Order: sequence, then C-alpha cells, then structure tokens
Amino acid sequence: MKVSIIGLGKLGASMAAAFAHRGFTVIGVDVNQKSVDAINNGRAPVQETGLDEYLGKNRERISATLSHDEAVLGSEVSFVIVPTPSDDSGAFSLQYAEWAFSQNGKALRKKNSYHLVVLTSTVLPGATREGLLPILEKESGKRVGRDFGVCYSPEFIALGSIIKNFLNPDFTLIGEFDERSGAMLESIYAEMVENGAGSARMSLENAELTKISVNTYVTMKITFANMIASMCEQLPGGDVDVVTSALALDTRIGGRYLTGALGYGGPCFPRDNVALSFIAGKLGVDSSLAKTTDTLNRSIAERVTGNIAKELKPGSTVAVLGLAYKPFSHVTEESQGVQIAEALSRRGFRVVAYDALSQEMSVAEHNWSFLVLDSLGECLSQSEAVVITVPAPEFAELSEIDFENQWATVSVFDLWRTLRNRLSKSPRIRYFGSGLGTDEKLEPLRKLWTGKSTALPITNAS
Repeated sequence: MKVSIIGLGKLGASMAAAFAHRGFTVIGVDVNQKSVDAINNGRAPVQETGLDEYLGKNRERISATLSHDEAVLGSEVSFVIVPTPSDDSGAFSLQYAEWAFSQNGKALRKKNSYHLVVLTSTVLPGATREGLLPILEKESGKRVGRDFGVCYSPEFIALGSIIKNFLNPDFTLIGEFDERSGAMLESIYAEMVENGAGSARMSLENAELTKISVNTYVTMKITFANMIASMCEQLPGGDVDVVTSALALDTRIGGRYLTGALGYGGPCFPRDNVALSFIAGKLGVDSSLAKTTDTLNRSIAERVTGNIAKELKPGSTVAVLGLAYKPFSHVTEESQGVQIAEALSRRGFRVVAYDALSQEMSVAEHNWSFLVLDSLGECLSQSEAVVITVPAPEFAELSEIDFENQWATVSVFDLWRTLRNRLSKSPRIRYFGSGLGTDEKLEPLRKLWTGKSTALPITNAS
C-alpha cells in the first residue's frame, strides 16, 4: 500500500521512515523545500534518534514533494501530522490542520477512487468532526463515508524514541467516522507495527478524549511520585525509591512514571494537561484534578532551587547538567533543567550548563541568563556545585574523580539519584539525592507526636 504523510516534522518524518521500514511506499508532503530536499536525498530533515539511518536504508521507498495533489493522487491513505499549537486559553489551534485539510480536499476533488484521511495531530473532542471534516467535503465536493473516509488516530510516542514507539506501540488508537474507515486503518496498522499491538476502535470524539486523557493521567502519576519524593526528603532515612518500589508491586498502581524526581516537561505533557482542563470547563465538568497537577508541576523547579540555594555560598558557580526536558532529546521546551538554571541565576549564582544534544541549538535560539559550555569537563572543572537535571547515560557514568577541581568539596544535587551508589559516601563530595531524607529530619515528626524536642538515637531497620 502507498501512504502519504502530510507534514515532515519530527513526528511526520519519523512516521514516514517507520512505514518505509515496514515495506510501504511513502510520499511525504511539506511546505518547507529544505525538508523535502532532505527526504529526497535520504537525509533527516530534523534531529531524532535513528531517523537518518532509517531514511538512508529505505530511500528507494520514500519520496517527498510540495504538492498535496501528487501525494493524495499517488497514495491510498494520507496521515495529517501538522502542528496544533496551544492558544492562550489552553485549547489547540487548528489553523495548520485546516490548511492541510483544505489542500487535501482540493486534491480529493481530482481523485476518482476512495481515499482515507487520518488526522494524527493532537486535537480536542469535536475538532475532527465539527472543525475539519466539513473542510474536506467543501473542498472536494464529495461526501465522507461514500467517497472518502476519515479517522482520528494520534500516536503515543516520546521524542528521542519516536520510530521505536511507532513500530512498537502499547496499542493503536483509532477514532473512526464509520466502519469502513476504521477497518482500513486497522489493517494498515496490523502491517506496520512490529510487536503485534492491537487497536482500540471508537468514535472520533472518544478517541480525541482518550489521547489527552492518557497524557493527563501520566502527568498526575508523575506529580504524585514527586510529592512522595518531597515527603521522603523530610523523613529520617526517607527513600522515595523504597516507597515507590513497594507501590509498584500493587497491580492497581504499577511502576511506570513513578520515579519521584523532577517534574514533567516537553511539548506534550504540559499542554495536554491544560487542554483537558479547558475542554472539561467547556463541558461543565470540574477539572480541579488536572489544574492541581499542572500547578504542582510548575512549582517544582522553584522549590528545588530554594533547597539548593540553602546549601551554597552566595555567588557560587553552579553547573547544571541537562538542558533538554528528557534524555536522548535536544528539545528544551518546558524543561525543568532550564527553569532551575534560570532560577539559580536569578538568585545570584553564576550558572554554567551542559547538554550534549541541545547546547548548539540552545545557544543559537535562546537568550538565557546562564552560560552554555562546550564540554562536560569544562563545566565540572569550574563549579563548586553540580545539579544533575536529566538521567542521561553520560551523567550516570561520572565518578568521584570527575568532580575533582580547585574546591576541597563539591556539592552534587542529583535530582534523579543516578550517582547515588557512586558518590553518596565520598568524603570530598556533599551528596544530595532528590527524595532522600537524613537522620536530622526526625525533629518535625518528634514534635508532631510528642510535642517535645529531644535528641533520641535513631535505629535504621534496614
């Protein structure tokens, strides 16, 4: 089968590579000539893990064009995966999707055979049926369900592992206008996925709600784990890993996204949470849970920064390791690392930062109040304190010797506890692990239960 991908950004280009890898012939469409040329030359138009490799290996099955006509007339199904940016209200704008659907509709007017249009961009309930489907009918002069099909089928992927996620999903979500549309898309996914994942088929509106509900539930779980981590920091011998490992044994809870460290960031989680609150309000439903999750998440960077500042001398040089919002990505949108670096700078610290993937783009695109250095070693050599904000493999491999510099002791704030076993007992490193308490934290509990403040010995049961 021949498929077309409308939009060759990170998700679109990766989807094209995944389909080609599975034997499909793929025609990509984009408004950017450079992206089209890159695809036609077997190169990645954007940075994403494995994309260059997959495009190069499957070059004979992938082409790109500026023409919607060429793509629609040369394929049986079109996946529309264009930006749907958040507006000031928290809703998703359809301006790019409307234009893409308009162009697809004009191309459908010239086509005699049945064609399936699949919206993959994240939208709110009602957007596909009420906002976009009428555009296809108007521009094509044809009727949905008779002349062409429509589905809403967003992907559940993570930047840095997009192709892997495309090929090995937990499930594929299909919102269908009718049986024919859904069955056709389900058969395509059956050929595309490598792990045999099944499909959940439902109405367009149920699928639209499912997409943002999944991400909002995950953010709630992350925020809950972070709250537990904060509590553990105030307990004698508190250890968030011990607590969450036990929680994970309960099959009602599970261990995914229950680490307890920094807040979530990136281009999807924060905005999907806000969007769910928006649509809930429009439907007359109380969205306090989603709003509270967002509020707590946005407070984490300032709280962490305050804890760090208490342990350092004014004006100290602090290295922040990790600017991207997660490992294996250069994306700094809603990054906790960037927020912490900015907050430390506002408090008067000299802040230097390092991130192997995002530093070049970061320096070019942003006007941050801290320095981005070229190497990890350069950061560590001049810093009296180090904050690890991303659990990247490069940082997890650091040893005590890597922190040796002009200071007798170096403070390490390990917000993901990646170096706990390597550094926590080092005599020249003051190690602070997120979600870990100390024996000195007994005092608040003693006052709570006895009303007294006494120095009693602590016995560690472990």
